[in-house]
This record gives sequence, C-alpha cells and structure tokens, in this order.
Amino acid sequence: MKKLNISKLQPGMVLARTIINSQLIVVLAENTMLTKAHITRLTFLGIDSVFVKDEYELDSTYQHVASILNRSNAFVSEYEEVLHVASEIFNAAAKTKDIPVEKVEKMVKTSVVPLVKESGVIDYLYKLKHMDNEAYNHSLRVSVLSGVLGKWMNFSKNKIEDLVLAGFLHDIGKTQMEQRVLDKQIENLTEEEFDIYIQHTLNGYHLLSKKAELSEGVKSAALQHHERMDGSGFPFNVAANDIHEYAKIVAVADLYDTITTEREGFLKQTPFSAIEKITNEMFSTLDPQICIPFLNNIQQVFIGSQVLLSDQRKGKIIQYPKDFAALPLIEMEDGEILNMNLHPKIKVIEYNPE
Repeated sequence: MKKLNISKLQPGMVLARTIINSQLIVVLAENTMLTKAHITRLTFLGIDSVFVKDEYELDSTYQHVASILNRSNAFVSEYEEVLHVASEIFNAAAKTKDIPVEKVEKMVKTSVVPLVKESGVIDYLYKLKHMDNEAYNHSLRVSVLSGVLGKWMNFSKNKIEDLVLAGFLHDIGKTQMEQRVLDKQIENLTEEEFDIYIQHTLNGYHLLSKKAELSEGVKSAALQHHERMDGSGFPFNVAANDIHEYAKIVAVADLYDTITTEREGFLKQTPFSAIEKITNEMFSTLDPQICIPFLNNIQQVFIGSQVLLSDQRKGKIIQYPKDFAALPLIEMEDGEILNMNLHPKIKVIEYNPE
C-alpha cells in the first residue's frame, strides 16, 4: 500500500482504503478501480491524497484489469459478455415462445447484479458505444439501471435481484412482435403499427404469467412499464396505486436509457437531458417516490464533472439547487457561476469530454 497525492493518480489504480468525507459518507470504497471521472471528483472534493494498492497487493485478476488502464473499458468487456447471454435468451423466447427462467436467473445473479454494484456504473453505461437497437440490449441496460435505483432506495439484496430480473424481462414481449414494427422508432409508428406495438406489454405478461417461479412484480413490470401515474399510459390506462412499484421503477430506468443511448435517427443526449425530463415529469406521469431518490443520487454522481456547453464554453458542475431544479450550477473557466436553470437555451453537449 502506498499513499499518493491526487495529482499522481492514474486511471487503473486501485484504492487500498475507503475514502470517507467529513459527513462520514463513503465517497469511494476500498478496492475501487479509479477512472478519470473518479479522479476529477476527488480533486473537486479537495481530497489531497489517498492510499492505493501496490503491485504486490494486487492479485492476478486486478493486474489483468489494470493493464487495460481504465475500469470503464473493463466494464464494457464484462457488459458485452453478459450481452451475449442476453441475446441468446431473447432469441430462444422468439423461437420457442418460452422463457428459459433458470438461465435468466443465473445470468442476473452471477453477472448483472455485480455490474449494478460497480462504483461508477452510471458513467460506464453512458460510455457504452452504440451497439444496436435490439430489445435485449436495451433490456440489459434497463435491468442494471433498475438495480441501481433499487440500491438507492435501500432495497434488500433479494429485492434488488428481483428488480433486476424485472428490468431485464420488461420488454420480453417484443420477441413476439413483427420485425417491421421493431425496426421503427415509436415516434414514427403509424396508428396501426402503434396498436401492434402496445401488444408487447400484453405479450410479455402472457409469456411470464406461465412461470410460477417468477414474482408478480416481475410480471407486472412487463405489463405496466408504459403505464403512467396520471393514467395516460398503456395498455390499460391504469394510474397511481394501481401500477406496481417495479413497473414505476422500470419506467424511470427505461426513460433514462432511451434518452442517453444513441439510437438510429437520434443523437445520443447527455444524462442532463434525461434528468431534466424526469424532473419535469415526476409529479405528473412518473412517481415522485421513485424519482426523488433517483434524482438525489444521480445528481451527486455528476458533481465535479467537466462539461462542454452549446456556446463552446467549458466548465465544472459544482452543485444542483436544493429545490429539485432540473439543471446544475456550473463554474466556468473564467470563474463565472452559471445557473443553467436561468439559461434554458444553453445546453450541455458533452459530458466529461476527453
């Protein structure tokens, strides 16, 4: 173990001691592999030095990952391995009209839940490159995000696993849909095609309802993830307390992923656009009891991050207002403090630009 000044830290180094701030809140846990974003935030928080592991303390697994130099690259590698299994599950469901539940549960427990626990998972998910528009890819990301939200809501270990399962299976009904509908963005569907699209929620519930080993929450997430608190959703226009908690959580994760992931015909937007959208909808279509812990925690993820604005200025996020304002305060390079809520025409166009 060795003590290093923050200026000497490099991506790929591994923390030897947990870092705790003055409020006794864990900033980064022991064994976290540092990323560029981690180091930026530690600098912003005024932490002078940390303890990192030396080469004698690192086992072969850590040495292998450290050789990649960036934990986000390792995360992407792990994610792609899980993605292969996810594609097999969705393909099997499409061909057999049956869910290999045992295979899904094994994947969730041994592979997806560990991704949920990764320090920096929100950053890593955002950095994933455009792979495809397949439902299994979106479902895997939503499962991770749902698990993170469950963690932020202090769910038990078993409940988080069940929620991750719900997130992964929420779009399983799309395996029964016509490819011509799947290939189009929902915004471009005709009225007839939209009626077909709605059926994926019912198809998913039908597939899952045959499986007694799955919880009602997992089945309800497939049926209700497009329902909305004000009754404006589908397939049954149910509202508020008639929507299962899992479905409400998956709805937030689904919206965040849809906005922050590159899709054919759409530019990938920054997390700040997703935060703005969720903030604006949390007292109408989305459940505030889900949105508030999500916003409280995800906003903290971005404190200290560098951003590039639409007017080509660069700055650093220093805080979010306490009143659930949608956008952050940014300290510009010249020292100006910009409250983006007062300048709606200025947008964040890059997050932690290289």
